[in-house]
Amino acid sequence: MSAVKKALSAYGQTSLDTVVESASPHQLIVLLFEGAIKAIQLGKIYMQQGLIAQKGAAISKAIAIIEDGLRLALDKENGGELAENLDALYDYISFELLQANINNTPERLDEMLGLLDQLKDAWLSIGFSKVESVMSAPERDEQDRSILSYGRI
Repeated sequence: MSAVKKALSAYGQTSLDTVVESASPHQLIVLLFEGAIKAIQLGKIYMQQGLIAQKGAAISKAIAIIEDGLRLALDKENGGELAENLDALYDYISFELLQANINNTPERLDEMLGLLDQLKDAWLSIGFSKVESVMSAPERDEQDRSILSYGRI
């Protein structure tokens, strides 16, 4: 790897680390959705190109994000039926991703991408309004400035 690629890679990781450190819990969930979606998209590209090892690594990364990120973030004790339903849905998505990987079925990847996109959109739609409703006006103004200063909207 050239020095420039190493520097860009390090910059990308540092930039991601900075975003994660400054993100709210709501934003972290959005980042998890985005990471899983990106990994599945890469897996599909690798699948279509016949790059078996890269396909497996990308789909495995998506499964890890779903299992070790999204599922573990669920509050099953206090989340009630919603948490139970999301847990079952994440389990289904992980299973389908595994089957798509084993059987080289890009259609399954497309279906799981659709589900994750819908979940991400739903999460985004409830997140900001819920955060705003519990924050005082000065806190909302500060939140708006910090989000805009990082270009997240």
